[in-house]
Amino acid sequence: MNLYLALILLFPFVGFLVSGLSWNQLPKKLIGTIASLCILIPFVFSVILTFNIAQTKEAISLKLFEWVATTDFNVSFGLVVDQLTSIMLLVITGIGFLIHIYSIGYMSEDNGFSRFFAYLNLFVFFMLILVMGSNYLVMFIGWEGVGLCSYLLIGFWFKNHEYNNAAKKAFIMNRIGDLALLAALFLIYINFNSLEFSVVFNHSSLKTAIPALPWITLLLFIGATGKSAQIPLFTWLPDAMAGPTPVSALIHAATMVTAGIYMIARSSILFVLTPDILHLIGYVGMITALVAASIAVFQNDIKKVLAYSTISQLGYMFAALGVGAFTGAMFHLTTHAFFKALLFLTAGSIIHALSGEQDLRKMGGLRKHLKVTSLVFLIGTIAISGIPPFSGFFSKDEILASLFESDPILWIMAIAGALMTTLYMFRVYFLVFLGKYRGSEETKKHIHESPSSMLIPLIVLAILSIFGGILGLPEWLGSGHILKDYLSPVFQKTNAVLCHTSHANISEELMLIAISVGIVAVAFLSSWYLFVKKGKGLGENPRFFKIFEQKYWLDEIYDFVFVKPMMWFSDMFHKVIEIKLIDAIVNGFGNLVVQAGSVIRLIQNGYTEFYLLVMILGIALILFFNLMF
Repeated sequence: MNLYLALILLFPFVGFLVSGLSWNQLPKKLIGTIASLCILIPFVFSVILTFNIAQTKEAISLKLFEWVATTDFNVSFGLVVDQLTSIMLLVITGIGFLIHIYSIGYMSEDNGFSRFFAYLNLFVFFMLILVMGSNYLVMFIGWEGVGLCSYLLIGFWFKNHEYNNAAKKAFIMNRIGDLALLAALFLIYINFNSLEFSVVFNHSSLKTAIPALPWITLLLFIGATGKSAQIPLFTWLPDAMAGPTPVSALIHAATMVTAGIYMIARSSILFVLTPDILHLIGYVGMITALVAASIAVFQNDIKKVLAYSTISQLGYMFAALGVGAFTGAMFHLTTHAFFKALLFLTAGSIIHALSGEQDLRKMGGLRKHLKVTSLVFLIGTIAISGIPPFSGFFSKDEILASLFESDPILWIMAIAGALMTTLYMFRVYFLVFLGKYRGSEETKKHIHESPSSMLIPLIVLAILSIFGGILGLPEWLGSGHILKDYLSPVFQKTNAVLCHTSHANISEELMLIAISVGIVAVAFLSSWYLFVKKGKGLGENPRFFKIFEQKYWLDEIYDFVFVKPMMWFSDMFHKVIEIKLIDAIVNGFGNLVVQAGSVIRLIQNGYTEFYLLVMILGIALILFFNLMF
């Protein structure tokens, strides 16, 4: 079994090398097939590992080599797969494989086909390192690696200057969070004398011996806000839509943005020992969910709506983490991977059919042209809205129940977020697939359903979005919670500290479900009334709603507060420090050297007699100094 861990990492890296070094010399279908197989094989290994762990209840580890070995600092490059990691492996490789298959059709006409698949494989490779690392430093390699790959993929069409800016924005904003994470790693080593998860988590129960623990968890959380796009480091994620649509699906569903959730869940024992930080996580997550959802309602770019939807759904996961519902957060992470990958890839199918059009105002009436795409998008919409019995209903219901039990204010906020989620998602469905087509006649002539290589992954994801809730059926259905039972060994110590007992009784939980479903029904009817019957959502909105259309002017605020002062400072540094000081010093020394050289070069006159004279004088000086001193 230990060998599987190395092979899971090896195959995506081999795929990266094959695709990257082929330089488009191999047939595109062969490149796509090899790249996809290099994700499918690790998925098969991950399934085997998951069943083995389920039977043995023990983690599987592999130490590849001693990475850093000094007197005071020792870190090994080790891998470990336990219950939490195995769930992440299934999501990363399973969803990643479907996205690879979809990409074969979606990117078939792109000249950078092999480069694209090289980046995709490398992205999965680094995400696997992130979740399989046995210590924080190995995890940090994967953490930085997915940041690099996101930069490469967001700016994949690098000839477009706006896309390059979006890639740089994502890279720079993530560096802020990464700096906090790096500082947390220093504090962890100083206080625990190790970065190994097994050592840190065993020692962390001694709360009184670790006064720096609140700082550690706060810095870890700041790192998570960068990767998982939470306030205040979330504005990069909507701009990340500059990359090809399969990239958006991979980032939002299977890789990068899930890293922060995983890291906090992995470090859960540290966070439960700092309840104030946990409380902060819950409120930051829920505020982020509401802010992003309110923006999504008024966006007209189909991918931007889904991007803000991801930020909002991640906020729900952070809220669950904030009240100690770590299993609930992981459950929603899993179901979200199903329906968010489905929604993004379906959006790609729509964009593909409309020759690159992404504006909702130029769509409409596509249900009769894109029957399969219409159906699977509806399934994804129902799932994310939390309508029973689709997967999103069960995972969101578990989070809502946890919030109600721990903090009713968070529950009220979550209910408001659920209402907006249903409102904006059905707005997208109605504007895209119902009514009359509002685009150009030329585009209408070429509307067509996607090829099978794109539709098959959509159908598989639709099935998962329908039945994925089986992983966490509630007690009132008389069935066991598969994911909760499976993850219990990972969160055993965490739950002991939290003193968790059980959720609300069955009657109370049914009441909460009735409220949730009622809110969703109201939102659905409101969406139908506004966007179908009244035909709203296409023209100008009232002035009050400008704040949502303009995304609270957060980009403009960040630009004014941070970007422009830094640009001014950089310009002043260039003009004053660099030109007037550094250049003056360097040029001054340069002129001195030139002048000295023009004099000293006269010594090299080519006369042997002169060279003999200088040599004799030199010997005489040496003898003189030896005699005198």
